[in-house]
Amino acid sequence: MTDAAFEDPFPEPVEIEITDSLDLHAFRPQDARAVLDAYLSEARKKGFKFVRIIHGKGIGVQREMVRKVLEKKNFVKSFKNAPEFSGSWGATIVEFLT
Repeated sequence: MTDAAFEDPFPEPVEIEITDSLDLHAFRPQDARAVLDAYLSEARKKGFKFVRIIHGKGIGVQREMVRKVLEKKNFVKSFKNAPEFSGSWGATIVEFLT
């Protein structure tokens, strides 16, 4: 294979809109922690009181990573599984301190 086959399609940072929901399926697993960390800080700055992190159901690897990150954030008041029709155990609802 040539070097072009391994070239990063996004050599510059990609800006995404910060909403009250983040779907980690859109990111490579090795990038998910850094994306989540940046997202939480930006979502808090935007003034959201609650956000939803969609990590999927699977075997729980992403969910556990998400919750370990949340446990370390001093601005996170609480977190829990999303309601049944909002992702259930495939998503986590986060409440920020006000």
